[in-house]
Amino acid sequence: MGSMTIEASGPALAAIDRLTGQLVADKTASRLMAKDHTLWGTGAEEEAAVRLGWVDLFDASRALIPRILHLRAELEAEGVSRIVLCGMGGSSLAPEVITRTAGVELTVLDSTDPDQVRAAMADRIEATAVVVSSKSGSTVETDSQRRVFEQAFTDAGLDARSRIIIVTDPDSPLDESARASGYRAVFNADPTVGGRYSALTAFGLVPSGLAGADIEALLNDAEEIAEFLSDDDPANVGLRLGAVLGGTDPLRDKIVFVDAGSGILGLADWAEQLIAESTGKQNTGVLPVVAEQGAPELTSGAADVLVVKLVSADAEAAQDDAAVSVSGSLGSQLLVWEFATAVAGRLLGINPFDQPDVEAAKNAARGLLDAQPEREPAAFVDGAIEVRGSAALLGTASTVGDAMENLFGSLGSVGYLSVHAYLDRIAQSPLADVRPSLAGITGRPVTFGWGPRFLHSTGQFHKGGPAVGVYLQITGTPAEDLAIPDRPFTFGELITAQAAGDAQVLESHGRPVLRLHLTDRSAGLAQLRAVIDHLVPAAEDGNG
Repeated sequence: MGSMTIEASGPALAAIDRLTGQLVADKTASRLMAKDHTLWGTGAEEEAAVRLGWVDLFDASRALIPRILHLRAELEAEGVSRIVLCGMGGSSLAPEVITRTAGVELTVLDSTDPDQVRAAMADRIEATAVVVSSKSGSTVETDSQRRVFEQAFTDAGLDARSRIIIVTDPDSPLDESARASGYRAVFNADPTVGGRYSALTAFGLVPSGLAGADIEALLNDAEEIAEFLSDDDPANVGLRLGAVLGGTDPLRDKIVFVDAGSGILGLADWAEQLIAESTGKQNTGVLPVVAEQGAPELTSGAADVLVVKLVSADAEAAQDDAAVSVSGSLGSQLLVWEFATAVAGRLLGINPFDQPDVEAAKNAARGLLDAQPEREPAAFVDGAIEVRGSAALLGTASTVGDAMENLFGSLGSVGYLSVHAYLDRIAQSPLADVRPSLAGITGRPVTFGWGPRFLHSTGQFHKGGPAVGVYLQITGTPAEDLAIPDRPFTFGELITAQAAGDAQVLESHGRPVLRLHLTDRSAGLAQLRAVIDHLVPAAEDGNG
């Protein structure tokens, strides 16, 4: 059943009380659901005019279901039991939360790490079909992944064309080339829906449906709540959530998400990219921080932090002064968070549909791929870790611990630390466990992102949002590089260029970036963990 509730207290409730009346008077809800592209000011009108297809997509999305289910049955009859999704950002995060919550298998390949790509190809290739999702088809990650899977199918004696399914915008370069190549199926999505708002379009539904999720129930839930989102009423849950995200005064711009038994797996990761990429620009925005139960941020009491607890429908309301409790079915949550993010954009005075700084990082990576410059020499080497950073940041540091303390020391009272790990997010997944330790050491919110996946989400906020972040980039030498058919670069060279390009853009914006390269991943990760463990007691002593 499509339903959603929000319970707020303290500053969040004050924002709701202060702003919903004006939002109702401005007819924000009815205008948004009627696709009024003037809601975000004259500077955003051109973009908004072609980005509001997500508000009423139900008929078009529902029309996809019979074709998806028919293809699923065909594949199953042919012995295909594993679906791999090649997609980035909004093309991968929605299917990930949909399938994880449904308890069905979907291999999400949103990486250019050679080890991770090779592992995805090596697993049951005879039983695998690949969904390649890209609005234009020009996304370098998905194009490279398609090429290696096509080669892998051929090498396994399979007809590659029968195992590749495309999701893209109509008349895109990928649409045309896929049809010409004779791939198994081509699904077109609504071109008036941006990637991070595409959860309920073909980008979310095709891979999820092929993997076995109940996509009809998902759409039913979303459509049911959509009927209420157009109401210009202070009780409108979308308006209330939008006021919480973009209207606290002073702005609590670190939204700390914690799942407290919602039953929806990965919702915070999906919301992270939606909110950060939509709002982080013009030196403002809201930074989502995906945290764990018991994380330091939940009890920090910091004036710039707002805790959002994702709970089950029967959970008790939030009692904390700076907490919000949100519950609801998955379909409802996907649509309401999109609606609320658009409302928050209006309150913040920004265009919630563009992502100018994401392109900057892409361009820097392309430039480095084309030029193939010599790797920047390390400032120093400590064990299995090469250390790089500006002279101003590193100072007299000669160990990884010294360099990290220098980075943390540059954090201001409203700053945050962001960790960017350009590694195999499956094999090296335990690295993410250092996030709460780093939050304890710094006393500030910490985000953790896998590269290049995060570039299509929080990457926009880090460059376009408030200049208060400091950045810890972790890269590593892969076990073995992987060639990309008919391309002049390898996956190893691609992920290296993406990491270096991102650091280059961050530094050009005046952001402090400490770059740690693990010459041996296993030894380097063990060394890094030991350094962090050593810093934790020092931080606790300092707080005592």
